[in-house]
Amino acid sequence: MRGDGKMSAVQSATSWHTRPVSAVAAEWKVDPVLGLSPEEAAQRLAQHGPNRLREGKRRSVLRMIIDQVADVMIIVLVIAAIVAGTVGAPEDAVAILAIVVLNGVLGFLQEYRADRAMRALQRMAAPNAHVRRGHVVMTVPAGDLVPGDVVLLEAGMVVPADLRLMVAWHVRMDESALTGESLPVEKSTVATVPEDAPLGDRRTMAFKGTVTTYGRGEGIVVATGMKTELGRVAALLDEADALRTPLQQRLQRFASQLAVGVVALCAAIFAIGLLRGEPPLLMFLTALSLAVAAMPEALPAVVTVSLALGARRMAARHALIRHLPAVETLGSVTYICADKTGTLTQNRMEVRAWRDSAPDVATTNAPPARILVEAMALNADATLGEEGRHRGDPTEVALVEFARLHGVDAPALARRHVRLGELPFSSERGRMTTMHDDGAGGVILLMKGAPERVAPCCRSPAAVAGESAAMGAAAMMSAANALANAGLRVMAFARRDVPKRTGPALTERTLTERTLTERTLTERTLTEQDERDFACIGLVGIADPLRPEAAAAVRECREAGIHVVMITGDHPATADAIARDLSIEAGDERTAFTGAALAQLDDEVLQQRVGKIRVYARVAPEQKIRIVRALQRRGEFVAMTGDGVNDAPALRQADIGIAMGRVGTDVAREAADMVLVDDNFATIVSAVREGRRIYDNIRKFIRYILTGNSAEIWLLFIAPLVALPLPLLPIHILWINLVTDGLPGLALAVERAERHIMQRPPRAPDESVFARGLWQHVLWVGLLMGGVALAAQAWGVRTGAHWQSMTFTVLALSQLGHALAVRSERESLFAQGVWSNPALALAVVATVALQLATLYVPALSRLFKTAPLTTRELIVCLALSSVVFVAVEIEKAMLRRGFRYGTNAS
Repeated sequence: MRGDGKMSAVQSATSWHTRPVSAVAAEWKVDPVLGLSPEEAAQRLAQHGPNRLREGKRRSVLRMIIDQVADVMIIVLVIAAIVAGTVGAPEDAVAILAIVVLNGVLGFLQEYRADRAMRALQRMAAPNAHVRRGHVVMTVPAGDLVPGDVVLLEAGMVVPADLRLMVAWHVRMDESALTGESLPVEKSTVATVPEDAPLGDRRTMAFKGTVTTYGRGEGIVVATGMKTELGRVAALLDEADALRTPLQQRLQRFASQLAVGVVALCAAIFAIGLLRGEPPLLMFLTALSLAVAAMPEALPAVVTVSLALGARRMAARHALIRHLPAVETLGSVTYICADKTGTLTQNRMEVRAWRDSAPDVATTNAPPARILVEAMALNADATLGEEGRHRGDPTEVALVEFARLHGVDAPALARRHVRLGELPFSSERGRMTTMHDDGAGGVILLMKGAPERVAPCCRSPAAVAGESAAMGAAAMMSAANALANAGLRVMAFARRDVPKRTGPALTERTLTERTLTERTLTERTLTEQDERDFACIGLVGIADPLRPEAAAAVRECREAGIHVVMITGDHPATADAIARDLSIEAGDERTAFTGAALAQLDDEVLQQRVGKIRVYARVAPEQKIRIVRALQRRGEFVAMTGDGVNDAPALRQADIGIAMGRVGTDVAREAADMVLVDDNFATIVSAVREGRRIYDNIRKFIRYILTGNSAEIWLLFIAPLVALPLPLLPIHILWINLVTDGLPGLALAVERAERHIMQRPPRAPDESVFARGLWQHVLWVGLLMGGVALAAQAWGVRTGAHWQSMTFTVLALSQLGHALAVRSERESLFAQGVWSNPALALAVVATVALQLATLYVPALSRLFKTAPLTTRELIVCLALSSVVFVAVEIEKAMLRRGFRYGTNAS
């Protein structure tokens, strides 16, 4: 199709649900068997644009700049600068405006960087779609879908565009997000639907944003982007406000409370100055500058930047953060409930042993029976993708690869024995059954699944397809246990032949519209009532090697006070073998706790026992949510991994839901807070480490900023009370607030993780950011810092030195010493190394140089009303300012020796 404008009109049509598949395919000029060619898809993408909903209004650079100067404090400062210029103090006016501009530039750069970081994360989180293009199944970004694409759907996938279904094997859709219908909707390829039928009744359609909860299907894209039904709904929605993280909310409340106290204190300082006979303008500007300096208005921005950049660092380590609060809360995790397959193991399944109809024990030497290998190839949903590689569920791929190694061409076999129907695998059933044409008018039924789920469907040993099926249910379970005890995942295979002469034991109906040629096939509807009288034809043992780094990661969790719980659907013996290899602590249960045993416990008993169980086996995904809730009722903070549709409730219930990025379903990813791009358990541990580091650095920034602010308040409040003149000018306060606070404070946000960060217990989930001595530190160090600056002023006044320049310098240098000291709450700076945080070291050096420039550069000296200090005065300043650094190092030494501030409350 060329860009002649016809397609746009076609795409906007709303009656696709009434048209035959052949008509839809013809209108979009696509062969459903081949799909579009890559060249045609690219051309249509250029014509129709990306398959994305219109984003909410993005803040422009100009809007960000305006927001920087729209702050109340900034507006008041601008007014103060105008007043100063009007009454004959142009130097003060220029200085205030210059500092306002610099502060705005820094704020803009922080916000712009955070915005770019979040946009990058959103791009990384873009969903994918499986499409058939040029007869090859490939994965493409959902945004690249075009009208006419042939999309493949499986259980757990979010529908990426509006589709006219052409294949629907027992497909059910959750359309609640679009229609409000709470129950899944059964889909069909052939249905008589009125043109004006509501969305919920259009059974031949699959709509963008809905969820495939069951079955497998294929459909032709008929609408993309804002032309989809979801796009029409999205066009009606107002843009929602961005949510703040819990930490930002706590800091915002703290800032509001602090504002009241600061305003009262500044009013008191203004009044005291007037009573002492100070000029009203000077006292007004001083009180105003102090109010601006005391307010930690930069905290929310710094928190946002820290979380966003931390999320980007996690993304570089294969952990994609979908919700920023997850970054901050990772430091509180006490339990990690992890899936075994793909998370603790490599998700690279291989058939290691098998047992077929021969009476011998399981072997890897003798070739498997042909009937077993063909069943493995036919009863599998792996597809052949690019470069000749099979793709799909790792277990399915392992079965097809094993068949290929033993001379079975799965695609050729599938063409000879066309699949006529299927009952897909589900966690409730624990098995999958497919129905195939036997080439003689009859059908072949093939089943695979967990041995205990397949055994009830099998009869006594009998002949199948001319071969002896020597295993009955008891023999099957005995052989399965032997394989499982070897640490293998066991799957049983069974077969049932239904010859034509017996008559159709199954209901027949005609399936049309399978291809453009209207090829008609006979499809027999398969139900669970047909899963009977099978004969077991063999067992296979599949191994998934442990990830090399998994054992070390489990050990690191144990040292960090985090309990690792392994949850698997595998056999208990397999689970126990893996747990032993990983050194997962046994807890009170000597062996894996099974889903069947879990089902026997009521919630109260489970809550009592769940803290001592470390390995669960044969657990259904829906049971995970019970485990999460039981742990949470005990006060634990739970991270839960999952990949399936049924895992979504548990992921949402968990404090941190972690979805698998490679094999996970779209539903699981949407419900999760974090997505593991590499499905690796060690990545979770790295994310916890990063989360702890980010939270620690936010606390360091808060400790540094609030301590400096309190020092300025103490200094200006106490000086008049001890009969000393006003110690600082407004421009001095603003300078310290911008340069001395800003540069080192931001550098603290990139501090490396402390050496023993994973050797300490998790912080309590409800712990205040001011807990563990932070508020006490702010008070006493702020008072000390203000005190040494006051001492410099008193010494200067008594000796006739440049007392105001000395006070200004001591306060600035004290804060720099404090920045170096608070890099760790416990470890000495000398143990860390001065240059182990190059950003902070350079920030301190640059700030010292800028501070000295205000004293010794004539132009700056005139602007800041300072005087060059003599050698003696400078030595006194250095000596007094070093007191703060020494005192904080003494505090850390006391903490290392067991000193506690007493309470963790804020």
